[in-house]
Amino acid sequence: MLKLGSPDFSLIGKKAYVTGGSRGIGRAVALALASAGADVAIGCNTGGAAVEEVCQTIRMAGRKAESYPHDLSRPDEVARACGEILEAFDGIDILVNNAGITRDRSFKKMAASDWDDVIDTNLSSVFHVTKQFIDGMAERGWGRVVNISSVVGVIGNFGQANYAAAKAGMIGLTKTLAREYARKGVTVNAVAPGFIRTRMVDGIPEKAIEAVVAMTPVGRLGDPAEIGAAVLYLASPATGFITGHVLDVNGGLAM
Repeated sequence: MLKLGSPDFSLIGKKAYVTGGSRGIGRAVALALASAGADVAIGCNTGGAAVEEVCQTIRMAGRKAESYPHDLSRPDEVARACGEILEAFDGIDILVNNAGITRDRSFKKMAASDWDDVIDTNLSSVFHVTKQFIDGMAERGWGRVVNISSVVGVIGNFGQANYAAAKAGMIGLTKTLAREYARKGVTVNAVAPGFIRTRMVDGIPEKAIEAVVAMTPVGRLGDPAEIGAAVLYLASPATGFITGHVLDVNGGLAM
């Protein structure tokens, strides 16, 4: 009789850390990983009801969840929070660098502080957070790093020079780390969402959203759960031969 092998998407026994995990894409990612059996540490900026709701939802599903408020733009706070996570979870197997901010304005009007805030939070933090965990993954011979980039990092966008630069830089970092850690059992990939229905997109004028939808072949914005599914795929044991890849989840906006 023919035996069919089933891909291993189970994360039972794995421990994950998701930055910016209290809302939107980060929340969807945290719930997706927990649904596959992972315990999840959730990074957030200030704590509060939103992150507690995510933690409670995960705990009700029988998995461990704790929140860690800190400012990702400050390396000292990153080191403190990551130290607490390592102690509480005894290592991290899956790291999802998701947290990000926007400071949109045309390049002509963009202040240096707008540039620095976005680069520090969206790109430099990925360096500092990944530094805390990736060598531990390599020592154990298994790990997954998934960086949440953006379609904007691939094609650019008016008024988002800082955001596009940070997200493009994240792709370059992803590919480099993939090469450096491939022989150590650690894969490093990126997901590049298109325009997803989150609070960040809610701030965009409705006419601009209508224009984006008109340019998107599937004819709608994405749902955060669709990004969660993409991250779950790349974080799973079944995808150990995928590294250095940028998975576009954008409804065909860029292909």
